[in-house]
Amino acid sequence: MQMTIVFGEKMKAVILAAGKSTRTYPLTLTKPKPLLKIANKTILEHNLDQFMGLVDEVIIIVGYKKEMIKDFVGNYYNGLKVTFITQNEQMGNGHALMQAKELLNEKFIVINGDDLFFREDIENCIRHEYCIAVIKKEEMKNCGAVYVEGEKVINLVEKEENPKTNLANIGLYIFGPKIFEHKLEKSSRGEYEITDFVGYLASKGIINYELAERWCPIVYPWSIIEANEYLLKMITNKIEGEVEPNATIKGKIHLGEGSIIKNGAYVEGNVVIGKNCVIGPNCYIRGYTAIGDNCKIGNAVEIKNSVLNNNVHVGHLSYIGDSVLGENVNIGAGTITANLRHDNSNVKSMICGKLIDTGRRKFGTIIMDNIKTGIKTTIYPGRKLLRNTMPAEVIKEECVG
Repeated sequence: MQMTIVFGEKMKAVILAAGKSTRTYPLTLTKPKPLLKIANKTILEHNLDQFMGLVDEVIIIVGYKKEMIKDFVGNYYNGLKVTFITQNEQMGNGHALMQAKELLNEKFIVINGDDLFFREDIENCIRHEYCIAVIKKEEMKNCGAVYVEGEKVINLVEKEENPKTNLANIGLYIFGPKIFEHKLEKSSRGEYEITDFVGYLASKGIINYELAERWCPIVYPWSIIEANEYLLKMITNKIEGEVEPNATIKGKIHLGEGSIIKNGAYVEGNVVIGKNCVIGPNCYIRGYTAIGDNCKIGNAVEIKNSVLNNNVHVGHLSYIGDSVLGENVNIGAGTITANLRHDNSNVKSMICGKLIDTGRRKFGTIIMDNIKTGIKTTIYPGRKLLRNTMPAEVIKEECVG
């Protein structure tokens, strides 16, 4: 039975943000995954924005580099109360949720903290007493397969070999405090899984599902490029900086305060540029590119479909394509990122010691925070750059989300 809810009633949301995320190395060697930026906004900020007006408190479960998240958000986010709970030992997302048990006395929302969720889907889900959001997928590999009958979920199977459903779990749930009456057991992965709660509710015949309209999973570093393009397609023009008279702007752009696009620059949106940036002269910025605060893009530089974080300097005569550059990266003059294989096949990249298909025909590089390249550096497709002070075993760690 569907329940009518008045948005804005007292309600809490839980964001699961404790994981280490080795699959997004080297970007998450220096910061937790929820603080990675997409379209010049962190994943965490994006998700918090979706909750404005729907809840009166957000509980964030932290663990890996927890102080960075606490310092970044503080106790309030745009007036929304934020409470932090530490998961000291990483024992799965079900275990993470259990840490907030004492604070959850009414119906509440739960989301994974490292994907992008959207308000309309949250609103649709909270109309139910218990609910899980799903999305239709052609390729169900590595997904949680959700089985339904009518309006109800009847089963959820993690990473099923040959699922007989095209409905995948996206990590957005509506629960109530009664779920904690169910005792979690360790899964085959040796973790306490939040999906065990879903299975329990399904066995009782009391959990609904909603088909999500939008969802951006951030699984690998190149997922940032895909999510960035998705978000930039929705921007409107907003120019707060200066565009010199002989610069050319095509498409939609956001230009932050104190930034300048110099003469001879050609910006072909959709593009976002942060505060206090210098763009050009005589450069070519192509969609879908996000450039953070305090960046400098030099003469005769071309940037295409890339994400540049704060304080990035790209020296003259360089090309950056289909890439992600961390904070405080300095690209020496004449640096070229190759983003297309000679045989035109999908680019492969190393993840946790294994070479995997990115699914992208065009993919350049992922560069860790604080890296500097020399002049005339050439970076082959799919390569990652990290500091030579990092231990070799860092890329051989077992993948944990």
